Amino acid sequence: MKNLYKLMLVAFAVGSMLFQSCETVELEQVDNPNALSPDQADPNLLLNAIQRAYVTNMVTFNDRSSELTRIDYMFGRDYFNNYGPATLDGVWTRFYSSNNLGNQGMSVNIQNLESLNDDPDLGLDLTFQLGMAKTLQAHQLMLLVDFLGDIPWSEALNPLEFPNPNVDDDATLYQVALDLLNEAETFFTPFLGDAVPADAIQDFFYNSDPQAWVKLINTLRMRHALTTGDLATFNGIAANPASFISETADDFQFAYGTQLLNPNTQHQDYFADYTNSGAGIYQSMWLMYTMQGIDKSNGNDDDPRIRYYYFRQAGCTPGASCDPDGDGQFLSCSLETPPIHLGGFPFCFLEDGYWGRNHMDDDGTPPDNFLRTAVGVYPAGGLIDDDKFRNGSITLNTDTGLYEFTLNTSDDIVNLNRGAAGQGIEPFILASYVDFWRAEVALGSGQVGNAAAFVRAGMEKSIAKVSSFTDPEFTGALLDDTTFNPNTGDIINASLSTTLIPDQTYIDDYVNDIVALVNDTSDDSWNALAEQYFIAMYGGGSDAFNFYRRTGYPTTVDPGIEPNPGVFPRTFLYPNADVIANPNITQRTDNATQVFWDTKPAGPAFPPAN
Repeated sequence: MKNLYKLMLVAFAVGSMLFQSCETVELEQVDNPNALSPDQADPNLLLNAIQRAYVTNMVTFNDRSSELTRIDYMFGRDYFNNYGPATLDGVWTRFYSSNNLGNQGMSVNIQNLESLNDDPDLGLDLTFQLGMAKTLQAHQLMLLVDFLGDIPWSEALNPLEFPNPNVDDDATLYQVALDLLNEAETFFTPFLGDAVPADAIQDFFYNSDPQAWVKLINTLRMRHALTTGDLATFNGIAANPASFISETADDFQFAYGTQLLNPNTQHQDYFADYTNSGAGIYQSMWLMYTMQGIDKSNGNDDDPRIRYYYFRQAGCTPGASCDPDGDGQFLSCSLETPPIHLGGFPFCFLEDGYWGRNHMDDDGTPPDNFLRTAVGVYPAGGLIDDDKFRNGSITLNTDTGLYEFTLNTSDDIVNLNRGAAGQGIEPFILASYVDFWRAEVALGSGQVGNAAAFVRAGMEKSIAKVSSFTDPEFTGALLDDTTFNPNTGDIINASLSTTLIPDQTYIDDYVNDIVALVNDTSDDSWNALAEQYFIAMYGGGSDAFNFYRRTGYPTTVDPGIEPNPGVFPRTFLYPNADVIANPNITQRTDNATQVFWDTKPAGPAFPPAN
């Protein structure tokens, strides 16, 4: 369900930018501007279409990667069946070709931009646009290789000569991506001085700042080097922090708006969870549990970001200590015996009202839309959790003997007018992520002190960024010594006092406790690093899939509900639409094929937590 919302709504959100702020759009134009011949196309509309395809694809990459690594909840009990041949159909189409609406893929539109730029009769200077487009194309090509392995390229964009293109070697394509980055940088070079683009450009990401784009290029080079194990190149770039995304101000992300209709510009997760029908997304039990700090050396201190990530609708989850008898109507698994193979990891419920689902739990959906934990203010633009549990309560109907949910007044429910009204972000590559890349390289090289320092830097950047997201409805009041009615989950006492926002002392103590765990090259150190990297990637986890296959950490993630969920995917199946149309692509019979850089043991032995 989450994927459906995301794929539909991000297209509306990004598409809205085309119609709101691009003066060249004729709203009553009947013909699709992208369906025109290349010499008739508006280059800025082509660039907008490229950016739109990129953002929509990144939402998919973020989601699939986050599901596999427990940053997000994954539905379905068998890995192979979960991710069938249609999983990446949309990504494939948006990168390569055309869909049934006549919108061309980003690679075709880049070819069109090149044709316009090279036509001497038109006299256009589209070098800045091409720099942007080639940078985005390089990142997408790397991700497609990461998720699929060998894919078409050399024959893919010449349909007249190669109607059924063959696949290219995945290692070769990684070099192609690097070549695209090098080419993109040459396009930006003329603008690094006082020059400005000849025409106004609608840049979704960096406001036409060439320095920012070159930093992104260098960061993608670091990603390329990290993935392929070229540590000399990685460290060479890392030696000059001014050259890559090293500060939050350089973060590569897409920003959403607050408009609800005509068109919707809100974050797609907000639109899915803040409705009159309640929340539509389940949150990952593993990530919430990890952020609660349970059984960690720092005691029970919650992660300072937890109230920003999650908004609890209920103060008590059936099965927890506040309601130990469970509730079969609202959470049937609270009456079930935990699977033995979970090894003590929490099954079905968490304390303090964090209401989500275990990895690969595909039970039917109960009437818990007004009880399950919703997305918060970061990154979806919702509400900061203020311990108010405002949506409603469960009460016992003495006539029927059944618990019933009672909705509070309409002013109190989670709906489309609440919190930051969907003004969130879709993170792609943040400065905090790059700190964790550097921590990985340092720890892998035995430089424990450097690794700990980079974990600290990544955590501090992530916490500061998350804490900067505001919710105009936030009260800042905490319920001291809160107790709950064990039958209803209602708050019994409500004395308001201290602030909910962690102060700097709390944050420093928390960070210090985590960083202290990175003290050698053991599994414990790697797990501390990996857990914090995954927490920082909430909402934008496209690189978590790579990290997990590259290192096998964290080993603390919960296994699937089934004792044998199948081999953990090392790649996805080829998109069904292309396999059917192209006889030169043979569909895989499993998901065990490893990408060229994935040199770890084959499954099911690796990753160890699966």
